[in-house]
Amino acid sequence: MGETMPAPADLRGDCTNCFGLCCVALPFALSADFAFDKPAGTPCRNLLADHTCGIHDRLRQSGFTGCTVYDCLGAGQKVSQVVFEGRDGGRRMHEVFPVVRQLQELLTYLTEALTLPAARPVHAGLREALARTDVLTRGTPDELLALDVAEHRQSVAQLLSRASELTRAGVPGKKKRRRGADLMGARLKGADLRGADLRGAYLIAADLTGADLRGADLIGADLRDADLSDADLTGALFLLQPQVDAARGSAGTRLPGSVGRPVHWAAGG
Repeated sequence: MGETMPAPADLRGDCTNCFGLCCVALPFALSADFAFDKPAGTPCRNLLADHTCGIHDRLRQSGFTGCTVYDCLGAGQKVSQVVFEGRDGGRRMHEVFPVVRQLQELLTYLTEALTLPAARPVHAGLREALARTDVLTRGTPDELLALDVAEHRQSVAQLLSRASELTRAGVPGKKKRRRGADLMGARLKGADLRGADLRGAYLIAADLTGADLRGADLIGADLRDADLSDADLTGALFLLQPQVDAARGSAGTRLPGSVGRPVHWAAGG
C-alpha cells in the first residue's frame, strides 16, 4: 500500500538519542514511586548535563520505581531527532513530547492489531490509521501542538475495539465485561478472565494469582502492584511493557510474546 510499518525498535525508548525529555517534561510527586516532587518542565535533579540519568543503575533503591516502569515508546528519540532534527528545542520540545508519546502508544496498539488474524476484516482500516498516525508523529511542532489528540484517539479506539472483539470471539468460555471497572485490591485469585474486556480497569494491588487472563483485552488497564504470580496472560491483547513492569509476578507467570519478564520479578519485587 506504500505506507511504512513502524519497526519494533521505533516503538521503544532510546535514551541515547533523546534530550532527556521524560526527565524534564513530565511532573511527578513525592510518593512510593518518587523520592521528591518535580513540576512539569523542570529538570529532575538526577539529570546530568549529557541528558543521562545519574542514578539509572539504582533507581529502585533510590526511591524512583516510577521511572523504572515508564517507557516513552519511542517518543523521546522521535521528538529529539525527527521533529526537532537533533536540536534541543527547549520548552517547545517539552510541550510536544507528551503529544507524540500518545501517538506512539497508538502506533504500538495498531501495529499489534495488524498481527491478529481474526481482525482481518478491519486490517485495511488499521493500516490506514497506522499510516496516518505515523505521519502525525513527524509533523512540525506547531502542527503537533494544534493536533486534537483526543479526537484522533477516539477514531483509532473504535478500530482497536473492533479488532479486540473479533479476536476475543474465538476465546472459549463466557467473557466478562469489566471495562473501566474499579477492581483495586480485588481478590481475583484463580479467576477465569479468559477473553475478558478489562480495558481501562483499575487493577491496582489486585490479587490475580493464578488467574486465567488468556486473550483478555488489557488496553489501558492499571496493573500497578497487581500480583500476577502464576497467572496466565498468554495472548493477552494490547498489554504494554510498562504495565507488566508496574506489576508483581513470578517465574510461573505466563506472558504474551510482546512483552518481556521484568528483571525485578526475580528479586521478588
